[in-house]
Parts: sequence; C-alpha cells; structure tokens
Amino acid sequence: MKHAFKLMVLAVLTAGTTLPLLAHHGNAAYDEGTKVTVKGVATEWIFENPHTILKFDVKDESGKVTHWVAETGNATSLVRQGFTKDTVKPGDQVTVTMIPAKNGQSVARIHQLVLPSGETLGSDRP
Repeated sequence: MKHAFKLMVLAVLTAGTTLPLLAHHGNAAYDEGTKVTVKGVATEWIFENPHTILKFDVKDESGKVTHWVAETGNATSLVRQGFTKDTVKPGDQVTVTMIPAKNGQSVARIHQLVLPSGETLGSDRP
C-alpha cells in the first residue's frame, strides 16, 4: 500500500511539472486557416532551441516596411535537414510562406522558407 501511494504521488508530481511543457507547443496564437506568402530581406537568423527565429523586412508597393518575426522548428531538427546557423544571412532575399498570428501583429510560424539558392525549408510542414 505504501508503494502504491508513493507511485501515485510521483505520477502526480511528474504530470504537474511536465504537462505545462506541452502548452509551449500550442498553435492557438496562429490563424491555422490562413497562409501568407511574402518576399523580404532577412535581418537576423536566430538558430537555437526551442525554435529557430527568422527576422525579415517586407516592403509593400508604397515603400512601407513591415518587420516580421517568424518561428520554425528547433535547431537540432533543422541540422538533420542540412541547415546551419549560416543558412540565412542578413541581406538574403527570402520568400516566406507563413501562418500569421491571429492578433494581426507581424508574427508568424514558417510553413515554407525559400532561400536565395532555391533551397526550401519546411515545404511539407503541416
């Protein structure tokens, strides 16, 4: 009986500390029904965990610049696909298909990233 109680306490403690980690991977902030494709200029490629971040600027027809921040997978997974911290450099022309934030801010999740070389990142992401 003592052993069962200890196991139950351990299970509750484990669930209480690990379940919040799942919330980190929620998609509630993104408009899953919308994909937007833009061409822009990379300003920063932050290649680290838990997500790699691409910062880029998009200029509209009137010349107004929008500064975007978009996330993609973790650096470890991207390395397995052949990407590195040097894959995107400031000044690179990129084409980004992204799932934008619901709140209208210029924040998104990358669905597909096309590099100047034509190499594609994430084209089959859900």
